[in-house]
Amino acid sequence: MTLRSTALPANCPPRLLRRDAAAEYVSVSPNKFDDLVKQGVMPAPKKMGGRVAWDRIMLDRAVDEMPVAGQDGGNPFDA
Repeated sequence: MTLRSTALPANCPPRLLRRDAAAEYVSVSPNKFDDLVKQGVMPAPKKMGGRVAWDRIMLDRAVDEMPVAGQDGGNPFDA
C-alpha cells in the first residue's frame, strides 16, 4: 500500500491516513495497529462522514511519547 496520492506534490505528505497506511506509517501490522489504538498507545481516528482516518501529526505525537528502549533499565533487545 502506498502513502502517496498522485494529486499531492512529493514534498506534501497526506495529513489523514487510512488504517493500512497509518499502520505502515508507524511500522506495525494493521492488526497490531488496532491493538495499539485499543490500548490508547495510538490515537483514535478522525471521523469523515462514514469513514475514519488517522491524523499523521497525532500519530507522530504518539510515537514521540513512546518510551525509548533501554531507558527503563531493561535490555533494549527484549522489547
